[in-house]
Amino acid sequence: MQTRTAGFLLVALSGASFGALGLFARLAYAAGTDMPTLLFLRFTLAGLVLAGVMVAKGGRWPRGRLLWGLVALGAVGYFTEGSVYFIALQHASAGLVALLLYLFPALVALIQVALGREHLSRRRWLAVGLALCGTALTVDPGPDAKPLGIGLGVLSAVIYALYVLSSARIAGPAGPLAASTVVPLSAGAAFGALMLVKGPSFPQTPGGWAAVAGLALLSTVVAMLTFFAGLKRIGPVNTSLLSTLEPVMAVVLGAIFLGERLSLRQGLGGLLILVAVVVLARSDSSRPAEPGTAGA
Repeated sequence: MQTRTAGFLLVALSGASFGALGLFARLAYAAGTDMPTLLFLRFTLAGLVLAGVMVAKGGRWPRGRLLWGLVALGAVGYFTEGSVYFIALQHASAGLVALLLYLFPALVALIQVALGREHLSRRRWLAVGLALCGTALTVDPGPDAKPLGIGLGVLSAVIYALYVLSSARIAGPAGPLAASTVVPLSAGAAFGALMLVKGPSFPQTPGGWAAVAGLALLSTVVAMLTFFAGLKRIGPVNTSLLSTLEPVMAVVLGAIFLGERLSLRQGLGGLLILVAVVVLARSDSSRPAEPGTAGA
């Protein structure tokens, strides 16, 4: 019982930590940094900390094709998804972008059907329908959202769905800790190259650097480690359900610290998306969770 309770608390902490991602990003932007610099700092710092954890635990570093596959996930997959997501945060509220990202479970299901890899049950078709209806309601440009921000939010969900499907084939043999180390380091290297081309734009205030530290340590390192630790204790279904705390926390933190508000229509759309995630998770009780699929 204590192990399960600890598992629930760990996954709840993971969801809350991922949910703070948008808050830290908006604060860092306000302090003068830009997207390439911010994501270089986030992924490089997080990757180095996770590498230290892997060394301390005596983990085995991936080699050969497995290593290059993980590098591609980070330098191409996470680089692309992270770029789109963090640009979206400059044009729409953190809560709205987080809600739109959670379209990815329904998109994964649709892509699998389109490729002939899966057959959807009635419950899963219901979940896909709820997600699409939720999106139709959510793409309502309120006073704080631009159409560009909403479009990029949806695009980030599409890219993340493709990333999840790719990671299912590539990251599994490496193990969660090794995958969660190599992928951020590779993404950090890619964003570092982009930063050098554009020129670095570091935060100009102590608060901005604190936001970068929070983004890297809380919303990446702590979020990933507690996710996998909780997953081990309570299984993929309960973990998937509790992970819906991420967009909820993003909405709450955005309202408290950034003065962001969702319209009633957008709030209803976001609720439908979260219900779809819950329905999909409950229908996927026999499936193992894939490594590298937690958070943005």
